[in-house]
Amino acid sequence: MSQPDNFGFGEEAALLKASAGKFFADKFPTATLHALVAAEHRPERTGQCQWDAALWREMVELGWTMLAVPEAAGGVGMPAVAVAGLAEELGKAAFPCPLLGTINASYVLAACGAAGLPALQEIAEGYSASLAITDKRGSWVPGDCEVTCTDGRLNGTAWYVQDAGKADRLLVSAHCGGNVGLYWVPADAQGITVHPDAIVDLTRDQAHISFANVTATEVCADGQAALAEAMPAIWTVLAADIVGAAEWQLQTTVEYVGTRQQFDRPLGFFQAVKHPLVDVMLQIDQAKSLVYNAACAIDCEPARAPQYAHMAKASASDCAALASGRSVQLHGGIGFTWECFVHLYFKRQKHSQMLFGDAAWHRARLADIVIGPAAGAVA
Repeated sequence: MSQPDNFGFGEEAALLKASAGKFFADKFPTATLHALVAAEHRPERTGQCQWDAALWREMVELGWTMLAVPEAAGGVGMPAVAVAGLAEELGKAAFPCPLLGTINASYVLAACGAAGLPALQEIAEGYSASLAITDKRGSWVPGDCEVTCTDGRLNGTAWYVQDAGKADRLLVSAHCGGNVGLYWVPADAQGITVHPDAIVDLTRDQAHISFANVTATEVCADGQAALAEAMPAIWTVLAADIVGAAEWQLQTTVEYVGTRQQFDRPLGFFQAVKHPLVDVMLQIDQAKSLVYNAACAIDCEPARAPQYAHMAKASASDCAALASGRSVQLHGGIGFTWECFVHLYFKRQKHSQMLFGDAAWHRARLADIVIGPAAGAVA
């Protein structure tokens, strides 16, 4: 099946994106975000989990956590382009919540087939989730994990678990015999210890999680295959979040240089300010096109989804770096201060830029797809 001209972004997807934008604009302006996550300014502060749980419940009631859950499991089963539109608005608001983790877990569980339905039904009922699939090196290759499973019990540590303090359930990859399986476990199960990480991003929390003889439910014996199938959607959704955050950075900076006066003229009058902003706009347009191209491939051309998703995440990571640098630079003397809202998005973008692979990592895998693996290449 070829891709439609509009990436399959139909009326329902447009309505979802517009309603999400209005929801965040009305209920969670940037001043509210700053007051929520930036109250503690000391560099030596510990890892924190600051979020509005009541507003999160409203999002659950709106059905946003069910978008990637198939209808067979009680979800909405909307196309990936619609999910990408929601993620874009989430990134624009930088709302701290476990939505991305829940969507990611939904895609992995859906790739597990019928065995994933019970866990998907829990997500449809309102439970949030996060992936616990990464080893200490930070490898994003499916199967690179340190947790083991013996007789249905997990032992070991999962690293770089996103929004671990907000998730109700964990989807854990673990070595079992000669395979890597996927296991579904309550985040508060006996034997689980959450160790918060101190990260630069104030809008998320991250942790490494220790498992000590934790009873878990096996979802899929071939977890590597399920993760490999779901990863294009995970990369694409994160890239959409980056694009949304970059749009906020561009819009906010344009508004600032239009009002800030220098030499009796707005800063935006000068070409040294105009040209970098145009560069950011072009980078956003490129990344956004690649995001929706990848999302449409997930819906219509699954064989091409890995290639297009690598392109989307690579471009989005570049976009995160450029938009962040220019937004701080063009805010001048206040750009790096704690009171300026810009630093919240700068830090979120820097985290997203590296999460699930930076631009160089994705381009290396893209090269493997397009021209074949290089001799002696290191994974």
